[in-house]
Amino acid sequence: MSPLQLPKLSAGKAKKKKGIFWGIEVTKTLRWHGWELGKETIKHLILKNVREKTQKLSYRCPSTRFFFTLFPQPIILRPGISLILPIVFRPIEKREYEDKICFKKDEGEFSVTLRATLPHPCLSFPAAVQLPACAVHNVTEITFPVRNIGDLVTVFHWEAPSPFYMIPDYSILHPGAECMVKVVFQPKVAAVYDVAATCLFGSEEKRKRTIQLKALSKYPYLQVNVVGEKKEGVQPGKFQDVLCFGSVPVGTTVEKRVEIFNMSVVDAPCRIERAEDPLLQDHVFSCDVSHGIVPAKGKLVLRIRFQPQIVGEHSIDYFTIISAGYLLQTVLKVAGSCKGPSVSLHQDSLDFDWINLGQSLMRMLEISNTSDVPAYYQFDIGVTGSVFSLDRPCGVLEGTTTLVLKVTFRPTHPISYHRRVVCLVHHQEPLYVDFFGTCHSDTAKPAILQARHLSWYRTNMVRGLTFYPPDIVSAMLKDGQLQMDEKGALMLLPEVSQDKPPKEYFEVDSMTEYFYDGETSDMALFPPHVSVSPREYDFGCCLPLHKVKPLPLCVTNHTKGSITVFWTLSHGSAFQVSPEMCDIPPLKSSAFRVIFKPTQLNTLYAAEVEGFAFYKVLRHYNNIEEDATICPSWCLTVKLRAHTFEEGREHFIPQYILDVPKEIALRSCGESLNLLLEGEGNLYFKPVYIGTSFTRMYTIKNCTRLPMVFTWKIRQSDRKILSVSPTAGILQPYEALAQAWTFTPDKEIKYLLRAKVFVRRKNTDPMCPETVHYALRIVGEGALGTIRAEKEHLDLGTVLVGDLQSCTIVLLNDGICSLKYILSVEQLITGPSDSEEVCSDPLALELEHCSGTIPARSRAFVRVTVRPARQLHYTWSIKYALCSPIATDLTSTEDQQQPLCCIVATGVYPTFCITDACSAGSGSGISKLHLWRLFSLDMLNKYLKQDPTPSELIYRVPTRHSTSLNPPVYTPLLLDFNFGAAPIGSEPTLVMLLLENKGVVPVEWAFLFPSDQKMDMEHWAEDAEFSSCELHEMRIQDNQLFSVSPKSGKLLPGQEESIQLSHRHDFTGIDRLPVLLKVSYGHEILLNFSGVTVEEGQQYIHFTSSKHLFTPIAIGTSHPPKQIYELYNGGSVPVIFEVQLDEVMKIQKENFQHPVFVCLTPRGEIPPGITGHIEWIFSPLEARTYVVDVPIHIPGGESAVITFKGEGYDPNTIEETASSSKILPPSVFSGSTKLTVPGQAATLSHGRICFGNIPDCAKASRLVFLNNISESKTVVFAWQISTCKDKRVLQIAPEVGVVQPGESIPCFITLQPSGTASFCSTDLVCELYIQESLVQYERELQEWEKEKARQAVEFTITEKDLGKQKSPAGRSSDSAETKILPESKAVMRRYKTLPPIKNHPTPNQPAGHIDRRRLLDKESSQVWVKPQPPRPTLLHLGVTGTAYSLEDFSNKFTSELHKYFLSWPFSNQPLETKFVDGRRDKDRTEMEPKRLSLAAASKQELQIVTDILAGVIRGLLENTQLHDAIRSTLDEPIPYFSQFRCAESAELQDRRQCSRVPSGVSALPDLYAEKDGERKEMRQETSLSNDWLEISHHEQLREQKETISRQPAFRSLVELVLENTLQNILIEASRGEVMLTAQPRVIALPSSPSQRITSPAPPPPSRA
Repeated sequence: MSPLQLPKLSAGKAKKKKGIFWGIEVTKTLRWHGWELGKETIKHLILKNVREKTQKLSYRCPSTRFFFTLFPQPIILRPGISLILPIVFRPIEKREYEDKICFKKDEGEFSVTLRATLPHPCLSFPAAVQLPACAVHNVTEITFPVRNIGDLVTVFHWEAPSPFYMIPDYSILHPGAECMVKVVFQPKVAAVYDVAATCLFGSEEKRKRTIQLKALSKYPYLQVNVVGEKKEGVQPGKFQDVLCFGSVPVGTTVEKRVEIFNMSVVDAPCRIERAEDPLLQDHVFSCDVSHGIVPAKGKLVLRIRFQPQIVGEHSIDYFTIISAGYLLQTVLKVAGSCKGPSVSLHQDSLDFDWINLGQSLMRMLEISNTSDVPAYYQFDIGVTGSVFSLDRPCGVLEGTTTLVLKVTFRPTHPISYHRRVVCLVHHQEPLYVDFFGTCHSDTAKPAILQARHLSWYRTNMVRGLTFYPPDIVSAMLKDGQLQMDEKGALMLLPEVSQDKPPKEYFEVDSMTEYFYDGETSDMALFPPHVSVSPREYDFGCCLPLHKVKPLPLCVTNHTKGSITVFWTLSHGSAFQVSPEMCDIPPLKSSAFRVIFKPTQLNTLYAAEVEGFAFYKVLRHYNNIEEDATICPSWCLTVKLRAHTFEEGREHFIPQYILDVPKEIALRSCGESLNLLLEGEGNLYFKPVYIGTSFTRMYTIKNCTRLPMVFTWKIRQSDRKILSVSPTAGILQPYEALAQAWTFTPDKEIKYLLRAKVFVRRKNTDPMCPETVHYALRIVGEGALGTIRAEKEHLDLGTVLVGDLQSCTIVLLNDGICSLKYILSVEQLITGPSDSEEVCSDPLALELEHCSGTIPARSRAFVRVTVRPARQLHYTWSIKYALCSPIATDLTSTEDQQQPLCCIVATGVYPTFCITDACSAGSGSGISKLHLWRLFSLDMLNKYLKQDPTPSELIYRVPTRHSTSLNPPVYTPLLLDFNFGAAPIGSEPTLVMLLLENKGVVPVEWAFLFPSDQKMDMEHWAEDAEFSSCELHEMRIQDNQLFSVSPKSGKLLPGQEESIQLSHRHDFTGIDRLPVLLKVSYGHEILLNFSGVTVEEGQQYIHFTSSKHLFTPIAIGTSHPPKQIYELYNGGSVPVIFEVQLDEVMKIQKENFQHPVFVCLTPRGEIPPGITGHIEWIFSPLEARTYVVDVPIHIPGGESAVITFKGEGYDPNTIEETASSSKILPPSVFSGSTKLTVPGQAATLSHGRICFGNIPDCAKASRLVFLNNISESKTVVFAWQISTCKDKRVLQIAPEVGVVQPGESIPCFITLQPSGTASFCSTDLVCELYIQESLVQYERELQEWEKEKARQAVEFTITEKDLGKQKSPAGRSSDSAETKILPESKAVMRRYKTLPPIKNHPTPNQPAGHIDRRRLLDKESSQVWVKPQPPRPTLLHLGVTGTAYSLEDFSNKFTSELHKYFLSWPFSNQPLETKFVDGRRDKDRTEMEPKRLSLAAASKQELQIVTDILAGVIRGLLENTQLHDAIRSTLDEPIPYFSQFRCAESAELQDRRQCSRVPSGVSALPDLYAEKDGERKEMRQETSLSNDWLEISHHEQLREQKETISRQPAFRSLVELVLENTLQNILIEASRGEVMLTAQPRVIALPSSPSQRITSPAPPPPSRA
């Protein structure tokens, strides 16, 4: 999409915006343009009906007089018809007008705006433009149209903020014209721009309009990448990339590519520049691009060429890529060297020995080129005219080749010959070779010249002895003036004052030898022995041929002996020397002539004339006395040229071109040394920790065209503190070298050091200075420092075992120097575990890096990752040590470690526990305790608390990993989830479990069926044959007999979630399915789901297990408690069980007739869906384990053999709690009642209450609240006690009641043992009914009973003829039709008889099958079934307790005996217990509707009862006589104490009648108070006998009180009063009437003197 989008105009601009109002299409605004004063202008308003029906509407004229139209009249528009309404505009002044015309329909009104406007300028352009992103200092642009949509010629002017520019910024537009405006964006900084540009337009009144300019500028980032090059060669320092061409043959050109990458999102223009150097004129590096644009996220390819010219030269240059206005520069370093040929001669001399005159000898000379560059060579020797000749004196030697040259020796005179020949090689230094040989004749036999003679000659020449002839040298040798050294050369005798060794000959550079030969230049390495002049001569034009003048030659002898000169004869040559032989005295010269005899015209002649000079004494070997005095001959050469071209004849002129101009070489030779030091010769180091080193780079640059050698020199005392690498090296021309300087302080001081660098040329030139030095000033400082952690203690909390958790340690360096550190970790694991095994665990903490450097005054971040391997507490102590050159690793710094911080974490496994369980559906009759055992929840919670095994963690998360229908089991933990039994067709058994995450990490859990663990496979890969077990599991999963909802979930810490497990009873038999409970990163427990479905009417007892363990009993217990074994009737009919006691009697016989096992209920009946109890008494005789197998027979059903096991223990050695703890019921669900079943409207505050250990003659009470959790439903409850025995020991108050919405009702559960020791474990069931359903049930029941009574007395006459004999009266079926009755009878009976009454209900149809859901037939559908009471919701309350005989209780629990009130019954028959609400306990099996009549009353009935009671109470409160009677009772004794006084024996009653106290005297004066608070005084006039009687009477009263207080009835009464009082307080507290936790109020009253003297008054009598 383009960044600029203009609004599209409608075609022709004539189409106006229209609207549709209730089916009428009309323009919204009618406009007038270009109107004139005094003239009327008419516009037509078109109204069109777009609906499919005729519409009517009316209109009102415009309100102003400037717009008018036709007189209003109704408008009728048929479908699709339009009406044109003319509107006239009549202006009277030049201004804008606006009005409207209103239309009215039945649906409402709408209006059309009438507007007349004046001509005005108006420009149209977009509101905003978005420019492309631009690089800083670059330019981007965009264009947009500006259109004049006004009526006037408009002049506009743009004002744009920088960096935006508008082109054109000024223009004129005619109406309807359009022009394009360009926006130029040229940013100087990187920013986001969103500015407004203003357009000013208009002539009379300036108007302005803005356009939003949006743009983005960024700095470009260019990165150089050398194609095909690795960045290993990049030198440290400021240079980023290096392009190395390597060694390139001279004269060739190599091209390489360099890519410039643009890492930014903007196009980056750039320039490629080279560093300017006035001395560097011949650039060997070149680039084909000088400027360009690198696209965003793209690249620009540069081609760099290298064309070296000088062999051996190392060339370096720098290209700078400049972008963003010289702000950003990227440097590319290019380097390369020039290689030439490498030609060498295999021999430095060629010895021809001696031959006779007239003979010739040929030798082989090998020349090789070891380089891959071709070599051009030429030997500087004449082709003809020399005694030594080569077959190929010049040519091309290809790379890595060897050429064999043939050298021929043809002497012309009998002398010794020696000539040193130079071989010139292009782009290489010259090569020298010595040719020598000797020629003998019959008469002349000179000494044979050998190679040793040449060596001695050169040594003698250095020592200045070659200018003497051999005879003189021999005489001096004889005279002792000379002597021979160890090599055989001659030397002067050493002087006494001189101890210098004799001079030796050293091979000089070939270039130096070539140019400093004393002939071609004025300088010579050694003075010449013989010279010839001229060495080169041009005869010019020699015409006529016979008149050529000879050339005079001068040969000079510079030695001290006579020499002989022989010129080599060259037959056929036009140049000849005369005379051919001549002797020259010492230090004399001789003249020769060169005769030129041309033979052809127009010819160019050139030749070299060769001659040899030697000492005259060497003509014959007899003249030589010492071999060391032989001197080789000297070769004299003259180069001659001439031509015979006639006038007018053009002849060619030889021309050549120098590859490298000589003038450049001469200029560079005189260039001085120039070394540039970075930072003007100053090197600064930041503070460094004492004993550590810091290295920084420092750059030096060769600013000359020649290589130079540098050498650093540091003081000896500073070398331990300061060092540089490299200390010496070669700097190529214009090369910059970054060096590594290392500063190692040893004291806490500031350092000021100096170092010098000495530079010289690579090849020392005598004309240039040898060395130049530069000084470098180094500044540094030694410092100390420490490291600390921002947080010294980090607590990661809990971490999942096997999971990773990371944190960051912040290290702080507050010092002025950088610190290099090494971290170490110590691990401490604490908790319940095997210490030896834990100590071998690897380190559970990993540091991102164990070492590093923290800059001064900064911080460093160390990422720490912990991965605990056990569910234990981990503590990691992190220490640090500062590195030094000596201590560089963890081992060497162990003694220097300092504490840094401490990290703690606790490894945990994700786990949860089952806190509550309840059942519903077919399992609603299962008690909570029994359900807990069926599902092994106690063991499940135990497993969940343990650490998972490694096999359980093979798959850490739920995974489909199996290829079979029976997935493999990796867990050793197996449990049974037993759903019990139910008849077929009954509703599913539902079990709700409450899962709670009591841990500190989230828990993800899942129930995996076998199909959930199987991988999806293709059909062809499936196994076609299934086992019976697989088919059984497939049937269960396909029919969804077992289900879990939800099957997976996630629990946060502290979160609870309920799951529902169900078993459908659709097929008879036993259903089993292995289900895997998988906790992610935790346990993996296999749950064996099992359930039984029995046939309808089949007797079936569901045995939880085939083994039962009794509570351990101490031997010697006088009254062992009763224990129970539970049986659950899972069928639909009552079941009778019989216990066969043959094995029990056998055990009794084996134990001396002691009843070890006693079955108290060997036979019984269990209703369907109810849990029955078999009572046992286990009485061990010895401290051992007793086992008995008892068959339990079920008539008509399946019997079972149960193994009962009991353990007897010695109370003197084992405590009871240690033994009884093995079988105590789980207490984890004791207080949890958070689970609810669907439709449950109330909950209990406790799911289980435990009375603990109580004596058999005491009673205990517990309080349970019944809470109505519904907001609108009233709940009616009724408690049910399972057995009659439980009813005698358990009482509930209230048993029935009504709970309003949101109300809580307290229920008191009282346990009073029946006098025998027993283990009480029973299940109390609270039936809950919704009050509305009970009312509906009673209403329907009353209607049914009423109809039943009506049908009992009603009969129907069906005879057609009343005169005929009638059959006996009786009721006919309702199927008789009324049309067959006589007319009179039909009139009399107005209504049809209702269906017959049936008492039996329709059986429930099983769920899950079609045949069980069929409708009843027509006959059964006409039966009015008796209404059934609503099905209650059952709440289970588990009650447990242990009753002991008083003797056993006092022996075992002596310290707890005082907590119980021991009540003694008056008779053996239990009394009816009266509760707080006044009701008595009665056995009942079902709830009677009459007792719930008030509870089921309507609101009106309840209101009437409330009004009546309120009126009665109000009348009593207003009766003053009643008030007086109540006050008078305060003076009378309380009836309670009167009863106490009468409850005496007959003897005491007779005695009291004989001596009765006067009525005016109170029997208990301390318990009575007067009305006015004053006591009556006793009369003092009584006689002594009366005093004695009164004293005796008081003594009798005291004895009576003591006797009464010891009476059981009195103690029971007091206990009952206190119990009721406490229950009343608890009830009031639950209703909010009493605050038990409120602070007591203390009122401080001023003390009185009477209170200080007299004792406090006794409290008033109780009015309770």
